[in-house]
Amino acid sequence: MEQGNDTQLSEFLLLAFSENQPQIQPLIFGLFLSMYLVTVFGNSLIIMAIIVDSHLHTPMYIFLSNLSFVDICFTSTTVPQMLVNIQTQRKVITYAGCITQMYFLLLFSGLDIFLLTVMAYDRYVAICHPLHYMVIMNTRHCVLLILACWIIGILNSLLHSFLALRLSFCTNLEIPHFFCELNQVVHHACSDTFVNDMVIYITAMLLAVGPLSGILYSYSKIVSSIRAISSAQGKYKAFSTCASHLSVVSLFYCTLLGVYLSSAVTQNSHATAMASLMYTVVTPMLNPFIYSLRNKDIKTALKILLGTVIRNRPMDLPP
Repeated sequence: MEQGNDTQLSEFLLLAFSENQPQIQPLIFGLFLSMYLVTVFGNSLIIMAIIVDSHLHTPMYIFLSNLSFVDICFTSTTVPQMLVNIQTQRKVITYAGCITQMYFLLLFSGLDIFLLTVMAYDRYVAICHPLHYMVIMNTRHCVLLILACWIIGILNSLLHSFLALRLSFCTNLEIPHFFCELNQVVHHACSDTFVNDMVIYITAMLLAVGPLSGILYSYSKIVSSIRAISSAQGKYKAFSTCASHLSVVSLFYCTLLGVYLSSAVTQNSHATAMASLMYTVVTPMLNPFIYSLRNKDIKTALKILLGTVIRNRPMDLPP
């Protein structure tokens, strides 16, 4: 293939589902449409429940509502485009569309990591320093933490996007994925990618390993504090406040680790694309279930929300 001088004319082919037989394409379309609707509906319920119930206007649930919003945006970055491609049988995404999708993928995946880290810090303060919790996690501090997550996420996304813009691409590049993943896009460039690769590795260490270390440190302190509690009931109550968050963290990082291990161990691009579905589609879909099924406060808030909707439902007028 010849290297194109004008990258704006380049097109990318997303081939993750191109090998599937035509007769199962409607099944795949229905499956992912259902998963997307469940993700949007479930996370929207969490957000509305937290807004409606004033008892949930606390740091923990403020962070959770932000995480739910980010999960909706994260899934919306990839699934609608994938559904259009499956329905139209057209696998092409424009150069501008690919860079835009890559930017938002980096932004919202980074925000997921940062918000999970902030939530771990919140649980650390609540369990290890309960008497100072409201002083440390005041409204101003919570706003600053959320703002810092967004600023770091935006700067990281802009950095990778601007570096990708300087690359020259060949025409009609085939990406064995269902979205424009950063590594796939960079490694299909016709120009030198040394700078891009170095920045990817450095930012991955700083923005992925760093937050994970913070989460592990927070939970090591939490476990130590819980072990120091004398009563079994006290231990259960303390652990139950962070069980949902620990489940979500484990699910997110295990699936993310699975993606990169599968890409490193096997050269099967189809297997890697399937593994990517876990943290881009499945994990955001499961988060509302994890928080609602394991959290009494969320269950109560959902009942209040449902009662509010029923009370405000317009009454049928008599004939």
